[in-house]
Amino acid sequence: MKGNKLFYGIAIAVALLLGYFFWATFSQPGVQDLKGDYERVAFYKNENNTGPVQRKYAITTSDTLWLEMEQYGEYMPHTKYGRTVVYFFSESAPVPTELQPGEESLAPEYHPYVLARYEKNHMGKVSFIKYPYQ
Repeated sequence: MKGNKLFYGIAIAVALLLGYFFWATFSQPGVQDLKGDYERVAFYKNENNTGPVQRKYAITTSDTLWLEMEQYGEYMPHTKYGRTVVYFFSESAPVPTELQPGEESLAPEYHPYVLARYEKNHMGKVSFIKYPYQ
């Protein structure tokens, strides 16, 4: 009888612990929790066998919530020794449908419309610049 109580006690503790793990895993904040109505318009990622992973995004937003834009950039995937760049545009502005490889991903005609640029470089250093081309 005493062994059954111990078994059921351990089983309940394990079940509660697993339940907590699942809840903690699936309740993490993400892009969907931000208020800016963010929409990815363009994306570029180089092949893994051509050097460090480069990820570049063109995102439209309905508002200039700077802290949320920076948080959006933080939610984007990043690879150690890679580079992640996110360009933010107003949803009413012209937005590129393609991003190019290399240091400068945007065609010059889109520069005046960039609201902000988020970058996480190969060493993990983050920079967030408002109106980077003005």
